[in-house]
Parts: sequence; structure tokens; C-alpha cells
Amino acid sequence: MTDDPRDYDREFTTAAGRSARRRLGIDTDHGEVTRFVVQLEYCTDPEADEWATVVRYDHDGEGSDEATHDVTEEGLHIDVYRDGAKVDSHELTPPMPANAALNAAEAHLSEHVEGYLRRFEQWHGIQNP
Repeated sequence: MTDDPRDYDREFTTAAGRSARRRLGIDTDHGEVTRFVVQLEYCTDPEADEWATVVRYDHDGEGSDEATHDVTEEGLHIDVYRDGAKVDSHELTPPMPANAALNAAEAHLSEHVEGYLRRFEQWHGIQNP
């Protein structure tokens, strides 16, 4: 899937319950975050190991094909996905340092993960596993 984190200094994947996982990709320079993605994904086909993006937060001060938002200028935002396409994007915070935005993204996802998963399952006709 093209929305997967790619070529980051560090990448982490953790279970998020109900066939879901959280992915984190992060680049740093002398302890300062230069690029990140925090993404909630849902396993749509366990046998094929296929994952669909549920929501995504990202930052790239340089701008790239993957992350065109600079949280230091635009603030933290969230992208919402349905049927493999981004259907909504809205700002969550005013501009802030990238390190703080990464923490805010992780905290926001932790607070809302269950709701995002329920909505994704409803949108895609998935019976609660």
C-alpha cells in the first residue's frame, strides 16, 4: 500500500486491537523530529496480509509525495480514509514544533482509536470480529 511508512530512520508497528495496528515512522536530526507518520491500519485480508489506512497524521518539512504537511507552518492535521481513499482532512492544532506534534498525534490517536475503528468497520460492512 502506498500510504505505508517508508524509509524512516525508525519504524514501529504495534497491535491496536480488533484486527488493527498502529504504525509509526520517524526521522530525526540531533534529537529533533524532521519527518513522521502515525497511522492506524485495519487488516482487510489476513491471509494476504493486506492493510487499509483508517486515519493518518504526518509531517514533512521538506514536503514529499508521502507527507506534504509541515506541522511547524500548518499545524497538526488528521487524514481520514474510506475505501482506500482520503475522504477528509482537518487541522487538530495550530502550528507547533514537530516533536510536540508527534506527541499530540500519538495522544489523539490513543484517545480516539476505538471510535475510528468502529466507524471504519461500519463504513466497510465489517461485523465486529
